[in-house]
Amino acid sequence: MYAVAINGFSLEALHVTTRFSGRLSLLAFSLILLLYDKRGVIRLDVAFLLFAILHGIHLVELLSYVGLAGVELIPLRVAGGFVAYAMIFAMPYAVAQHHSGKLSHKNFNRIEAVYFIYVWLIFFLTYLPRVMGTLPNVGGTFTEHVILFSWVILLGVIKLVSVIGDMLPG
Repeated sequence: MYAVAINGFSLEALHVTTRFSGRLSLLAFSLILLLYDKRGVIRLDVAFLLFAILHGIHLVELLSYVGLAGVELIPLRVAGGFVAYAMIFAMPYAVAQHHSGKLSHKNFNRIEAVYFIYVWLIFFLTYLPRVMGTLPNVGGTFTEHVILFSWVILLGVIKLVSVIGDMLPG
């Protein structure tokens, strides 16, 4: 609503809205990643479904903006993003299958490991070219991109330290 209030119903308002919905998705992913191992803090089925819904909204906005603005897509980025979206939309189903006993704990752990690593990598690769200044017309400021890129890196480090800590005896 803020973007529409400032820019009216325009392509720029859609661009801003798309950017902020992506940031909201990053926040949701961050909370899932950081709170995942905290028993009782979050329900996985709800968390993954909420993230899929938020990122689905972001996808609709992104496709609308790209179509209306005539943005030329980079095939490799589109392919990598398509795989990430497929994983994001499939994860609530995988959680449901695991909870119902139709997906073994071992296989679910493999799926979630690939999911977290790949989706984190996509967020990393989303902000890397913005910080490097190699992706034109993305909107936002350099400072915003550096902060978000730093957050994505920190998020990965926190999760890595957590995983290593869980593997240590004691």
